[in-house]
Amino acid sequence: MGVSNVLSVQGVSKVFGSGELAVTALDNVNLDVQAGELVALIGPSGSGKTTLLLCISLILDPSAGVMSMNGKDIYRDGRTSIDVRRFRRENVGFIFQAHNLIPFLSALDNVALAMQLNGVGKRESRKRARELLDYLEISHRADYMPANLSGGEQQRVAIGRALANEPPLIFADEPTASLDTVRGMKVMELLKRVAREKNSAIIAVTHDVRMIAGFDTIYHMDDGRLARAEAGEVAALSASH
Repeated sequence: MGVSNVLSVQGVSKVFGSGELAVTALDNVNLDVQAGELVALIGPSGSGKTTLLLCISLILDPSAGVMSMNGKDIYRDGRTSIDVRRFRRENVGFIFQAHNLIPFLSALDNVALAMQLNGVGKRESRKRARELLDYLEISHRADYMPANLSGGEQQRVAIGRALANEPPLIFADEPTASLDTVRGMKVMELLKRVAREKNSAIIAVTHDVRMIAGFDTIYHMDDGRLARAEAGEVAALSASH
């Protein structure tokens, strides 16, 4: 019996505009991701990496194609029959370059809020949030406001928020771009640990190939087309940085 995919993307395209003004952002993209798999998307700015994440999470509607999660269709050729907001709350965690923490909530409450929005009670959500922050080795900052945390600490809290509802899929869009190399490496090591220990599939977009050592699968995007990067290509890119 084969390994099932947590995510399957088949023939997905995204076109902005129409006629002579049409711009193809995604061109017949195919992608399969397994539970606990670490996937990196590399490629130049404007190549379609972020657009792909937005389409998979149904923040943007694809123009064509089929997407399924755990064998169930979430999108098929222009239509979706699911509650999109509920789908995102229950199945997808987001980590961005800008941590997007709520500035007037403590680190603990930023994580707890994600669970409360999913129906978890305040006491239980705060208990689980503290356990997550402890797992991420940031619980000593649980009562701090985001402005009083370092960039690396803010990203750890953002990772905790992404993990709050135990999603099978986590998207990390340039999560280390605002960090120095050492802190960036620590964040990426943490994502690897999360994938292995929590069995969440992680798709990370990055322009910095130094950050993807140890990832399971590397894809290169260019002009909206996705191709699996060969080991030699990744090694060459790493050597040039």
